[in-house]
Amino acid sequence: MTDDFCRPAGDSGSKQLMTVISEVREPPFREVEWDLSELLSEPAGPEVERRLRELDQRVRSFEGRRAELTPEIDPAALVAILEEYESLFEEMRVLSAYGRLRFAADTQSAEPLNWRNRIEHALTALYNRVLFFTLWWKGLDEEPAAALLERIADPDHRHFLADLRRLKPFTLDERSEQIINHKNANGVEGLLTLHSMLTSRLEFELEVDGERRTMTRDELSSHYFSNDAAVRAAAYRELFRVIDREAAVLGQIYVHRVRDWHTEYVEVRGFDSALAVRNTINDIPGEAVAALLEAVAEHGELFRRYFRLKAGFLGLDRLRRYDVYASLAASERRIPYDDAVRQVLATLADFHPQVAELAARVFEHGHIDAQIRKGKKGGAFCATVLPRQTPWLLLNYTGRVRDVATLAHELGHAVHSMMAAEHSVLTQSPSLPLAETASVFAEMLLTERLLEREKDPGVRRELLASAVDDFYGTIMRQSYFVRFEMAAHRALIDGASAADLDQLYLDNLSEQFGASVEVAPEFAREWLIVPHFYLTPFYCYAYSFGQLLVLALYQRFKREGESFVPGYLRLLGRGGSARPMEILAEAGVDAGDPDFWRGGFEVVAAMIDELEALPAD
Repeated sequence: MTDDFCRPAGDSGSKQLMTVISEVREPPFREVEWDLSELLSEPAGPEVERRLRELDQRVRSFEGRRAELTPEIDPAALVAILEEYESLFEEMRVLSAYGRLRFAADTQSAEPLNWRNRIEHALTALYNRVLFFTLWWKGLDEEPAAALLERIADPDHRHFLADLRRLKPFTLDERSEQIINHKNANGVEGLLTLHSMLTSRLEFELEVDGERRTMTRDELSSHYFSNDAAVRAAAYRELFRVIDREAAVLGQIYVHRVRDWHTEYVEVRGFDSALAVRNTINDIPGEAVAALLEAVAEHGELFRRYFRLKAGFLGLDRLRRYDVYASLAASERRIPYDDAVRQVLATLADFHPQVAELAARVFEHGHIDAQIRKGKKGGAFCATVLPRQTPWLLLNYTGRVRDVATLAHELGHAVHSMMAAEHSVLTQSPSLPLAETASVFAEMLLTERLLEREKDPGVRRELLASAVDDFYGTIMRQSYFVRFEMAAHRALIDGASAADLDQLYLDNLSEQFGASVEVAPEFAREWLIVPHFYLTPFYCYAYSFGQLLVLALYQRFKREGESFVPGYLRLLGRGGSARPMEILAEAGVDAGDPDFWRGGFEVVAAMIDELEALPAD
């Protein structure tokens, strides 16, 4: 197999890449812990106390402006108050982000946890004191609010204020909102902290190459892609062996998460359903989400056809659930982190130098933590704090080829944030479904780069299968996660227990796979280990949305070439400064049209067609 991750890019990409990485201070790239000093120089000492005192004084001053908030307020005075609110929001966001990022890097030590808890408690109290401003605005009658909006010149301020008005029907009185904020900080947020602590401390044992090893969940999960069927099955069985010991606790955390979600949002705030909460937060019409979920279900047979094909590649009569992500590679090569970074930057540079330059800032500024460490939060994420700051990225890099795709994905998020950095902290971040655009597009660029350079049929089979595996994981699996959540929330509110959800999840898997995949009974507990179910209910359709959107955009890119790039960069540059459907309409996308979603599957089908047509070994 040609080692494309380790060889130089083509001439154009190489020249652009050399310009990009020459700006990075300390190549080679290393999996070091991130640098948070831009947020706070020291976690303890006089700086923290000084900043909290100053914040308290500024909040006290802001509270004095309450009397100015009347329907007759001058637009200039409203803007001045909004700018003061924005500045307070920035400072609170910095302190909160520092605590959360420090805790993510080490979930098991007492000091980061205690520091974060103390700061969150202080910030909740401070935020409750400035809450009156947004509550006044949401409660203002339609006519004076519209008149004021017309006279707000800054588009970010205008959009922020207009967007707040969407939540008016679900907003409570000031005292109730303050109580809910305290309830969340001391209740469900504490529960989710315990979830992170519990899941991050778990250790697993697996025999690899004759050696018994102790590993983190991210290290264990890297073996789901092994080309050894016995290792794949052993990795999953070890996962569930350990998870079974914690199932009762994890199940109770989820039950209380669901009940809290239902009580606050459905019973108290008046949302139609648990899913409607996420749709409203995302500002995506329920009809568009329903069209997306239906389109995915309609194309289930496409993926089932692929699973039958993959079983043949692996020499199996039928794929087992253990084998869904099995690699078709002849060897289990590992990609050094330094090579992975350079390959991803080269890929982005080939697309557009500015994109690669922005991605390189993450390394230049020391804003990435890719080490595997006991106690570190698992998975990967990109954290945007302020528009003027480079985002922070967390990875758990094990050296698998898929880890390179994850690196491209998270750097895509960072680029998206930096492209939108001209906007206010209040409008920089896009809605969750649009937030997956740049990340998934970066992965597509990486896949296409590898396919363009590879002519060997065996290697192309591996690359195509890996891409379709990812499409399944991002489109169908995530969509069915949401279907499970919808059923689970209804069942728990109707009186079901956590144990009852096991059968619901098996039914969900049966609907996904049909007869194409054999599902072992232990997968009934898989729902317990999906972090988004706990942390951000119904998030997962954002991945399906983003992947199918990107497939449509990528088809356009292949047709239009360089003329596509300016419009795409404009889309990223919009961030959250307009409503998602408006941003999509500017890009020629109608997310409410089922045919739009169906179109994205054409790329998947073409890859499966090529896999079927490749000559046998």
